[in-house]
Amino acid sequence: MDTEIKLKGDKVIEQIPSIKDKALRINLNENIYGTFAEIGAGQETVRHFFRAGGSSGTIAKAMSAYDKDFSDAVYGVEEDGRYVTESRLKKMLSHEEGLIEKRLSRKKHPNKIFFTYANTVATIDFAKQFKGHGWVGIRYQIEPDEDYNEIIIHIRFKETDVRLQQETLGILGVNLIYGAYYKYNDPKRLLRYLYDHLDKDQLEIDTINFSGPRFADVDNRLMSLQLVKNGMTDAVIFDPEGKNILPAAILYKKNILTLRGSFRPVTKVNMDMYEESLKMFLEEHKVDPENTLVIFEITLSNLRSDGEIDERDFMDRAELLCSLGQTVMISNFQEYYRVVEYFAKYTKARMGLAMGVNNLVDIFDEKYYRHLSGGILEAFGKLFYRDMKVYLYPMIDENGEIMNSETLRVHPRMKELYKFFKFNGKVVDIKNYNPENLEVFSREVLKMISDNKSGWESMLPLGVAEIIKRHRLFGYTPSKVLEKTN
Repeated sequence: MDTEIKLKGDKVIEQIPSIKDKALRINLNENIYGTFAEIGAGQETVRHFFRAGGSSGTIAKAMSAYDKDFSDAVYGVEEDGRYVTESRLKKMLSHEEGLIEKRLSRKKHPNKIFFTYANTVATIDFAKQFKGHGWVGIRYQIEPDEDYNEIIIHIRFKETDVRLQQETLGILGVNLIYGAYYKYNDPKRLLRYLYDHLDKDQLEIDTINFSGPRFADVDNRLMSLQLVKNGMTDAVIFDPEGKNILPAAILYKKNILTLRGSFRPVTKVNMDMYEESLKMFLEEHKVDPENTLVIFEITLSNLRSDGEIDERDFMDRAELLCSLGQTVMISNFQEYYRVVEYFAKYTKARMGLAMGVNNLVDIFDEKYYRHLSGGILEAFGKLFYRDMKVYLYPMIDENGEIMNSETLRVHPRMKELYKFFKFNGKVVDIKNYNPENLEVFSREVLKMISDNKSGWESMLPLGVAEIIKRHRLFGYTPSKVLEKTN
């Protein structure tokens, strides 16, 4: 594959080495030495290193434990009986790392920096209904005497041909190994380089986690944001500890309640909406509390400032939501129906959307659906055709009146459509709300924080104000009086 050149206008801004050149550069580094363990899609990555030349100084071993019994004998048995899992990949990496450390003497090879590359993959099935996915990772050193670093990603194939999927996996593997060694000091760039000589129509990367001494300062939530920002995936999910979670693993067959918002910052309104809608959701037929997941969703459009994504602002919001023990999803879904469609890929169980009156009124605005051939009717068919309800939190209008599902105003052309969904029980009011919260608006809280005005603390959930002050989030700065006192 030839060198790829990126242009901006007529100007060359970047020259990307070919896959062969990347593999050759690794091979010609006399200190990089390790093993390749690939299961499920052939030995596509190591093939590039063999063909590039000079591989004897790089490849300690290449193997494919294809037979399940043999694979279990080598790497152990998985509790769930599955083979294409993160757990399996980590066992492969640990096993191969242990072998190379055991079999090669550090005294004899004092300058060697060891690595283990592994993947466990399922390619497209015979009926071509399941396109396939896989886990890919590398555990490696930058210096001989340092602990191992690790990069683990999950991919979903978009191509519908086994051979093409195998070739795509091989290119991705080379990009990962090359980036791990030569771009580790810039993880955001490393992430973008995973698509060198690949197109986003070929594969999706929906999960990535960095760990180890070289990535001690990397926040994997920020790496999640990069995946969505770069168009590598439509949505990412991370847990309260900040670890990126495979969407399929957490969403599979779950009852899902979603709250969309800016959460800038998270207020008592958000938490009241969450708590009361969850109570109502759990009372619904076929909703099992043990199989229910609540997701706080932030859309990419909510993170943009003057056209650019404010990463510091994103981290501030993530910090607060995680401190409240919430699971967070970042998506590029502007329309609600796309959120429901996304979840529907993983579950057929009941879903719920909790939102304020303004959000529901926006849903009935036709301008958001002009790109659909069926317009708003197509969007609403996708939004409500499944077992889904909207839990509506009231608001106070400019006249001081409380607006709910009975009194809200939609465009005259949408009145009958709205009545249809309301009559069929698709929109229900959250009635057991705290009236005091109706006077709380996040934009006003944010302004009070940035202007250093008092009183905003009482508008936030317990403990949130202390976190904002301690970490100086959302532009918070202590008053001069406090600074002198301290």
